Amino acid sequence: MAGIRQALGELWTASDDARMIQQDGRWYTWGEVRHLAERIDRALVAIGAAEGARIGVVAGNRMETIAALVALLGNGRTVTTLNPMQPIGRVTADLAATAPQAVLAPQEFWDSTEFTATAVELGIAGFAIDQEVAARSAAGRRTEVAVASDPVAIEMFTSGTTGPPKRVPLTWRQLDAAMSAVHGHTGAAGEPRAPLTGRVALVTLAIVHIGGMWGVLQALTEARPFVLLPRFTVEGWVGAIDEHRPRIASLPPAAMRSVLNANVPAERISSLRAVTAGTTFVSPDLADEFIERYRIPVLIVYGATEFSGAVAGWTKPMHLEWWKSKRGSVGRAFPGVELRVVDEAGVALGDGATGRLEVSSGQTGTGAGDWVRTSDLAHIDTDGFLYIDGRADDAILRGGFKVQPEVVANALREHDSVLDATVYGRDDDRLGQVPVAVVELVDTATAVDTDELKDFLREHLTPYEVPVVIHAVEALPRSASLKVDRRRLLELVAELEAAAV
Repeated sequence: MAGIRQALGELWTASDDARMIQQDGRWYTWGEVRHLAERIDRALVAIGAAEGARIGVVAGNRMETIAALVALLGNGRTVTTLNPMQPIGRVTADLAATAPQAVLAPQEFWDSTEFTATAVELGIAGFAIDQEVAARSAAGRRTEVAVASDPVAIEMFTSGTTGPPKRVPLTWRQLDAAMSAVHGHTGAAGEPRAPLTGRVALVTLAIVHIGGMWGVLQALTEARPFVLLPRFTVEGWVGAIDEHRPRIASLPPAAMRSVLNANVPAERISSLRAVTAGTTFVSPDLADEFIERYRIPVLIVYGATEFSGAVAGWTKPMHLEWWKSKRGSVGRAFPGVELRVVDEAGVALGDGATGRLEVSSGQTGTGAGDWVRTSDLAHIDTDGFLYIDGRADDAILRGGFKVQPEVVANALREHDSVLDATVYGRDDDRLGQVPVAVVELVDTATAVDTDELKDFLREHLTPYEVPVVIHAVEALPRSASLKVDRRRLLELVAELEAAAV
């Protein structure tokens, strides 16, 4: 399989009138994307931003971001993502912290005095990218880029669901290894065909996180036209499937629940042969509900930003053979990926034993041959199926007893009134930490007695696992990747408790 950069170069053989990106009902052609990508490239060459230069991109789900990716990655530059869904102050602080040689952003960001002043003060060349390219701050410095033995392609944030997001450098080697593993897992590469032909792909998630970025990279590498949703909505997702009849589409668990709650008619998504689900914990009960309603298998995958995407998952043949006996698993290792479970001393554990999950693959930062320890607790059964049992760094130590938040959240999800739940640890002077739960209700119009929920949990959990407080909310706050946003959750709980006082 051709590397990602080589595959991007082959886009230039496409016809200018070939449809490439559908956004808000409008198709952008390859000619339009190419024109903008070339304008971006010329502007960067003019300021000396050559191969290896770090370029900030305010990465919204829009055609202009795709053109920027083509211009930057296609010429070997490093993309440093900036999240447009954050308040302008946070985006500005991120710009200052990363200090790229140049930054590409929509005009609305340059309208911010704070954002523009930071770029000027730090000598960051700035360009407004809105179907055309316009300079907004002059280049005050030129960066000499040393040729790296393992050059970075993209610097992007983790989702930050358990704390402040971390910026992770992803090298070309990692991305190419991940693409090869995905194609080996799914057989998606297929036979050679003309660029920007074939089935239309669908990018559901935010590009600023690995799920959305990966969807874009796969579509570009396979030279497929694709629908780019500015954000997930049930009608947007269903409408794209109804129009283009793809065989496979991604659907995170929160979005899956939204589709079920909207009672989407089965015929509108009947083209799907499977949906992939990842980004966060996928309840097997939720998967079964979707399968029963639509007769479409849910193929759960497991991965992380640090691994450039997924490293394990289900295939449709695997699902047909194993789902009933292996439900709850996140599948098997992808081709080229090795998985093992170890104790805290690094000693490998046997089949079925729970410990820290380690990964060895070309997708990791250190490459195949090294074992990278994750923060996940897991076990692997005798047939090679991986089960995620919780997170080691999320464990709540309550008076010497360990509480796994996902175990408590799963128990809450079993209650008929609870649609979804999340649990975190709160500092406690006497016990060290205590668990606190926040639940999203099935029926927001009906109040739920939290003492009743605690009584329910006492029938399913040990006493020390039962949360000291349970807050009921209309909707859990979610990030761009549709995971629960930890920071916004804590702010919401603070508001609820202040109002109660």
